[in-house]
Amino acid sequence: MKKVVQRSNDRGHADYGWLKTKYSFSFADYYNPKRTGFGKLLVLNDDIISPKRGFGKHGHKDMEIITIVFKGELTHEDSTGSIGKIGSGEIQVMSAGTGILHGEMNNSDETVELFQIWIRPDKLRVKPGYETKSFDLKENELNLVVGNQENDNLFINQDAKIYLVKLNKEKLISYNLKKNKGIFLIVKSGNIKIKQENLKEKDSIEIWDISEVEIESLEDSEFVLIEVPLN
Repeated sequence: MKKVVQRSNDRGHADYGWLKTKYSFSFADYYNPKRTGFGKLLVLNDDIISPKRGFGKHGHKDMEIITIVFKGELTHEDSTGSIGKIGSGEIQVMSAGTGILHGEMNNSDETVELFQIWIRPDKLRVKPGYETKSFDLKENELNLVVGNQENDNLFINQDAKIYLVKLNKEKLISYNLKKNKGIFLIVKSGNIKIKQENLKEKDSIEIWDISEVEIESLEDSEFVLIEVPLN
């Protein structure tokens, strides 16, 4: 097994007043030549957005952009005519494709906390699309929320998967990993152990070159697990 661990305090960070953010990979003014992505995963930003503020209209293309809201509510508006709200516990997928302008605003009186994830697509110049969904998460299971199969999960244009997991104390869960795939796991809360490596809140690990990964919870824990192609 090969692995790279990033502790929470070792992430990049920025404070724009209205936005406080931590970067798992190089982004905006933060550049770390050793942290430019993991396979097709390019970005995982851990954002806190102040009330009545947000991201004004800006453009993307040829990128799968996933937003997981943990607290508060964002209002989404884009150039396809889509307008909607993304609340706590909901996930948004946006395929930028041929090009899209969008904005995300916190119009409420409380802060918004979210992860934003960028994954490079396997198809370029697709028609832009947007979808939001909430999920009834089952404890001690791998809850698939994003993937490239059009089932109950949100769809993206890449052979990648995103799982949300709530693992009770002293529970063990296994993940089978295919050749040429890797997993990026970030702890939302709690304390887990993988191959003698303890990971606490906002610590992350990248794992590859192994067929099965065992994840043990040392206390009630929540984490996001992302499987991506490595090339």
